[in-house]
Amino acid sequence: MDSSSSKRRLARPDLRKATGRAAEEAAARHLERRGYGIVARNWRCRTGELDLIATDGDVLVIAEVRSRRGGASRFGTAIEAVTPRKCAQVRSTAQVYLAQSRRETNKVRFDVIAITFTPEGGIEELKHLEGAF
Repeated sequence: MDSSSSKRRLARPDLRKATGRAAEEAAARHLERRGYGIVARNWRCRTGELDLIATDGDVLVIAEVRSRRGGASRFGTAIEAVTPRKCAQVRSTAQVYLAQSRRETNKVRFDVIAITFTPEGGIEELKHLEGAF
């Protein structure tokens, strides 16, 4: 293995993190443009992480953000990355958030925001699925 292939492999996690950060930023801007209030980003606890927590009127919205670069990959599309297991984990983490934050709300909605980036890093597609799970 030459050093250039080693460097490429080491750079991939950084590219994934940068893509994830860019997707979360684009998703937050999208929600704000639609009149949502951003309550928290990347809220963490022992059960997991909530990408975006927002308000849409009197509804608390938990948004799971998924991204892919360059369309469908061997790992599937961004929307396909939201598996039943991931939905259960987000719901569990949301319960912890609600208990800890003591938010007064009867309405909680789980959305998915799926973003596909061009190879150059621009947004090719942004899909916002309200009440996705």
